[in-house]
Amino acid sequence: MTVLLFEDALVERLSPITLGRPAFAVSCAAERLIDLLRRSLPVTVVGRVREHLQAIEEADYPELTVSDALPQKTTLLLNARLVPSQTHLRLIRELLAAPQPQLLTSGETLVAARIDNPALLAGRPVEEWLPTLRAAGLAERDAADWKLFDYSHDIVRHHQTCVGENLAERIRGDYRQLHDGLFIGTNVTLGEHLTVDTRKGPILIEADATLGPFCFLRGPLYIGAAARINEHASLKDGTCLAHTTKVGGEVECSMIEPYSNKQHHGFLGHSYVGSWVNLGAGTSNSDLKNTYGTVNMQYRGQKVSTGMQFIGCMIGDYAKTAINTSIFTGKVIGACSMVYGFVTGNVPSFVNYARSFGQVTEAPVEVMISTQKRMFARRNKEQRSCDAQLLRDMYALTRHEREDFGEALSSEPLSW
Repeated sequence: MTVLLFEDALVERLSPITLGRPAFAVSCAAERLIDLLRRSLPVTVVGRVREHLQAIEEADYPELTVSDALPQKTTLLLNARLVPSQTHLRLIRELLAAPQPQLLTSGETLVAARIDNPALLAGRPVEEWLPTLRAAGLAERDAADWKLFDYSHDIVRHHQTCVGENLAERIRGDYRQLHDGLFIGTNVTLGEHLTVDTRKGPILIEADATLGPFCFLRGPLYIGAAARINEHASLKDGTCLAHTTKVGGEVECSMIEPYSNKQHHGFLGHSYVGSWVNLGAGTSNSDLKNTYGTVNMQYRGQKVSTGMQFIGCMIGDYAKTAINTSIFTGKVIGACSMVYGFVTGNVPSFVNYARSFGQVTEAPVEVMISTQKRMFARRNKEQRSCDAQLLRDMYALTRHEREDFGEALSSEPLSW
C-alpha cells in the first residue's frame, strides 16, 4: 500500500508557515504528519508538493518520491494539511483496511481517498482529483471526524487538543523515566535545581538536549534532540521545541521549529515560530486581548475569527526580531522579515519593519541569501543551491504581500 500526501490550493492560506515547507512537514503537537506516518505505518509514503518546493524536498527527503508520477497500485490519498494526531492515525488505519474504495470530503475539499486505480488521476492537477473521483463513482462520505489546518492559527488550536495524546504515545519509545511523568533520551544533561510539574501531562526530553540550572518545566512538554535550554527558562503548558533549538525566558503553549533561537528573557505564548528564526532579547508577544474576547486575525485583507481567546503570533522562517520587540495579539510575521519596535499589524515577508520608528523598507533577497549562508555555517550546515533558490522563490511568491501592504516600501536600507 502507498500513501500519497498531496498539497491542495488551500495550503497557501497557511502562509508564511508553509511558504518554505510542505504542509505535511509542519510541526504540531510534537509531531509532523510525514514523521507520524512513516514511523507508525508499514506503508510507502510519497508526496506531491508545490513546484517551488520540489528541489528542496528531493534534497531533504531522499526516500520520499516527489514527482508528477503516481503510484501504480492501491493508494491512500491524504491531504497534506491533515492534523498529525493519534486520532487521525486510527482513522487512517481503518481506511487502509477498508475492503472497498472510499472518498472522504469536506464540502469541496478532498480530505482522503482509498483508490485501487491511481491511473484515473494521471496527468491531472490536484484540483481536478475530486471531480474525477466523484465521476468514477467512489462511495463518498463526509469527513466530519477528520481535521485540517485551514488557517495558520489552526495549528495552535489543534496543537492544544492533540499534544497530550501525541506525547502519551511517544513516551512508549526508548526513553528512561526519571520520575513520574519525566522521560529522557540518551545523553541528556539536566542542570541543578530543576523544577518539574507533570500533573497536567508528561515531559519528554530527546537525546543530547541540555538544560541549564534553575529551569521550570510543566507538562505537557516536548524538548527536541540537541535542544539547549538556558538557565532560569520557564517552559510549560504544551510547549514543543524541535531539534537544535536554543530557548530561554518564558514559553507557553508554543511550537518552535528546528534551528530557531529564543535564547533570552521575554515571553512567547500560544504561537508558532518557523525555522532559522532569531528572537532578540526582550522580545515578547501578547496572546490575550485586554477585553478577554476572542481574537480575529487578518489574512490577505480578510478578517477571520479564530474563536480563540488565547492566540499569539505566527512567525515565518528566517524572520528576526530586534531587542525589546513587542508583538501584538494575533499577528503574522512574514518570512525573511526583520522586525523592530512595536508590531501592531501583520508584517509582509522580506521587509525591514520599523513602523513605530516611521520606516518600512524592502529586504533584498540577495541580502537574505547571504544571511542564510552565514547562519548555516554557524550550525555546520552547507548552503546548497536549492536553499538559495528557495529564498528567491519565496521572495517572488510573496510579492503580493508587499504590494498589498498599503504603504510604499523603500528599497533603501534603514537609516540607522
